[in-house]
Amino acid sequence: MSARARLAPLDLPEFGMPEEAPQVPPAVYRRRLAGLRERAAARGWDRLVVYADREHGANLAYLTGFDPRFEEALLVLGPDGDPALLVGNECFGLAGAAPVPLRRYLFPDFSLPGQPGRGSRPVEEILEEEGISGGSRVGVVGWKEYGSPAALDVPAYLADALRGLVAADGAVENATGLLIDAADGMRVTNEVEQLACFEYAASQTSQGVRRLLFGLWPGMREDQAVRLLEWNGMPLSCHLMLSAGERAAVGLLSPGRRVIQRGDPFTVAFGVWGALNCRAGFVVADAAELPAGIADYVERLVAPYFAAVAEWYGELRVGVTGSVLHEVITRRLGDPFFGVGLNPGHQIHLDEWVNSPVFPGSAIELPSGTALQADVIPATGTEYFTTNIEDGVALADAALRRAFAEQYPAAWERITARRRFMEEALGIRLHRDVLPFSNIPAYLPPFLLSPHLAMTLA
Repeated sequence: MSARARLAPLDLPEFGMPEEAPQVPPAVYRRRLAGLRERAAARGWDRLVVYADREHGANLAYLTGFDPRFEEALLVLGPDGDPALLVGNECFGLAGAAPVPLRRYLFPDFSLPGQPGRGSRPVEEILEEEGISGGSRVGVVGWKEYGSPAALDVPAYLADALRGLVAADGAVENATGLLIDAADGMRVTNEVEQLACFEYAASQTSQGVRRLLFGLWPGMREDQAVRLLEWNGMPLSCHLMLSAGERAAVGLLSPGRRVIQRGDPFTVAFGVWGALNCRAGFVVADAAELPAGIADYVERLVAPYFAAVAEWYGELRVGVTGSVLHEVITRRLGDPFFGVGLNPGHQIHLDEWVNSPVFPGSAIELPSGTALQADVIPATGTEYFTTNIEDGVALADAALRRAFAEQYPAAWERITARRRFMEEALGIRLHRDVLPFSNIPAYLPPFLLSPHLAMTLA
């Protein structure tokens, strides 16, 4: 893109809000379990165990529609039949509401400390009952992959139990990549029903950040400003972040009771299952109110940043490789001043970060059904602070676009309107594969007391 980024008065349309929340139907969960069984068999695993806790429940929720509250849980998936689920006291009833049948074992060791039932059936006994014994090959799905297949991120007592059961002629290996591998993990390609859920989620978070951008004012406390997000109780994908002043430089802090003052740096991030939106800037009306020495904040930092992200969007399409997206950001924001150190873009799902195909030399091609977070974060470490424009998008080929438009026409109208705004008002050319999910699509006002002034290439 050759156009120069500039600050201009813009009219941000109201794109509308979903009236009903889409649901992933039971048939989709059944297909996921069947697909995982096929993948496990192809890798030589006769049993899979999927571990989850409150922080790392996305894999289990993806497969079953159940995620543990307070406790841990363990799914055991054999070659056929209903999966088995080990749960603690408080999740036993909750698991019965899952959209797929689960054979539940009450395993009190997953309960909170001090609750009744400690010491009942040993986990080895339950696992053996589920077909794990000498010579078994077991794939373990935790949270991440590591350099060695023997490295597992499940509690040591579970890893020890599995290794003891399979004995020397069996195997216990990390199988997390079946779900989260950046190239072909099951969770990096989404069904139309899941994408519709993500569009719903992104509408909630982005509309909340929009209310904050247009309602922020000096004199509010951080814990008052955060109420403008109007979190509706959807499960959070990460802790809610909002901070101003010196605290904003940390970036990941939750709101406190500090009074927001004119001239403050400010940052906010709001994420629920399937969506995240972030913005950052200064609590000022124009450049004259910026801290001393950074009157060129827009020219020095925000304009090149916006132009880089706009080109990143322009390269998005089904089949683009991660290296292409990485090269855009490296070429435009490679100067150490910008401090861009993390992957410029990653896959998003129920958890905020699934994996990332965007890294130097990546030959991973983004498939249709990808849900991607535009995540390019400058960390200048200077008085220029940062700027941020994180929104979620999906990639969809012609068949998936048709299915989306037919099954979710209201959401499709919002997507179409967002595309039109990005192209006509912001000057960002989008491939037809790109589906913006945010109600503030690439909308970046650097001066937060003048939210109608935003960056554009148009």
